[in-house]
Amino acid sequence: MKRLEPVFERAREVADLFRLGRDVEAVGGMVELFEPIQLWVDSAPVAVQQDWARLLGLMLACQERQNWLGLADYLEYEMLDWLQVGLDD
Repeated sequence: MKRLEPVFERAREVADLFRLGRDVEAVGGMVELFEPIQLWVDSAPVAVQQDWARLLGLMLACQERQNWLGLADYLEYEMLDWLQVGLDD
């Protein structure tokens, strides 16, 4: 769990930026947030990679619709729950 704490903290910060309407800043933070996650996913089993692709698709769909509150919820709740189950050692 400890290796994920910085990711969890950053995900909450980015989600807060989306909720505050600071979407330009939040999108940049989201890209930075996804980099370490993608590194972990790349070496994970195929099922984990498929789950990540599904979740990422849902988040990007929110971004395309400019549904910032939905995206914030995915980042703070769905993604963090998924990380705890799928990637934590």
